Amino acid sequence: MQKKFIALAVAGLVSGAAFAQSNVTIYGVADVTFDNVKADNQAAGNVNAFERSNRVSANSSFIGFKGTEALGNGLNAVFQFEAAVANDNGGALSFNRDTFVGLSSNSWGTVVAGTLTGPTRALGASMDVFAGATGIGANSGLIGKLGNGLTGVTTDANGAPVAPGVGATPALGRSTTQTSIFDTRWKNAIAYVSPSFGGVTATAAYVANENHSATINTSGYDLGLNYANGPVKAGITYNAVTLKNQATNALTPLLGLGNDVKTNDLRIGGMYDFGVATVRAMYDRVKLESSLGDIKQNVWGLGATFNVSSAGKIVGQYYKAQDVKGTVALGAGADTGAALWAIGYEHSLSKRTILKATYANLNNATNANYDFGINATGGAVNNSTVSGFQFGMRHSF
Repeated sequence: MQKKFIALAVAGLVSGAAFAQSNVTIYGVADVTFDNVKADNQAAGNVNAFERSNRVSANSSFIGFKGTEALGNGLNAVFQFEAAVANDNGGALSFNRDTFVGLSSNSWGTVVAGTLTGPTRALGASMDVFAGATGIGANSGLIGKLGNGLTGVTTDANGAPVAPGVGATPALGRSTTQTSIFDTRWKNAIAYVSPSFGGVTATAAYVANENHSATINTSGYDLGLNYANGPVKAGITYNAVTLKNQATNALTPLLGLGNDVKTNDLRIGGMYDFGVATVRAMYDRVKLESSLGDIKQNVWGLGATFNVSSAGKIVGQYYKAQDVKGTVALGAGADTGAALWAIGYEHSLSKRTILKATYANLNNATNANYDFGINATGGAVNNSTVSGFQFGMRHSF
């Protein structure tokens, strides 16, 4: 009854007699864990420093509304509103997840516009072994970050760009998301997804330069090709983002990287499902080009799952970010990489409810300061190790 009431409320907001014929689905995930995390080598005397901390974390919990309306001749109108839920601290709903409207057809594919997950982010998440690709063990702690200099989004609340240079990372906060710009949903985006041809689908997304101002003009595109047939899944994606600085003082918005900064991410991944176990591998190469020079970094990872019973499975993965190569002035050099390994156990109480336990360890080289991608500790510094345990429950509805 409650679900029907909410569906009617959403229908009233969207409008129209035609909408009464739509099928609206309410769905979501409630994922909460009790964590014990640690970050070492923090500066002595820092009032915000900590050795070990307990916390309760919402691991990408969300609620969504989606629906379709048959328009005839195989054409459908589709929509989705998806909001993050901070169910660990009573935070307000924020519809900053995949939220869009579009048209779909079995013959020519789907076109949607709004806030979207691009194919690069989707491929990274699909290669992650943890349910929902979330928590402290998620591969987003390392992939796409280019020496931890491409975290967050391409613009801040005031429209100024987040500096993409290595070592120019925005201040880390406790329990915050610290994923790369390639692993963040694109705002003001439009995308096309092809039908499946023998298991092969193609995706193309464009990010509009709606933030165009006197100081910044950001745009990009994201392309992907995926194959899924039986036990085999594989994909290759390419995501390019251009930050154009239009200010007279190049040092202000882009920290001296020049008037045009181009970044791109090439990602290749594959998985094989044996039934009782899965194995997966991914390669990620990020590059930045500016008037001051170029830098790039390779990241690779391996993951596996193994069913120990009909209800329980062990999951684990290892990811290695190699040293940043290229122009030293932009942060390239020795000991700029990191390694992340994580292992966990997931036990299904039903098709929709699991209990889970995770241990993750992210070890930074001498000149690197990576933190967890989901629920960062906020204490990562150069040459530090961040680690932690998570115990909790994930329910899908």
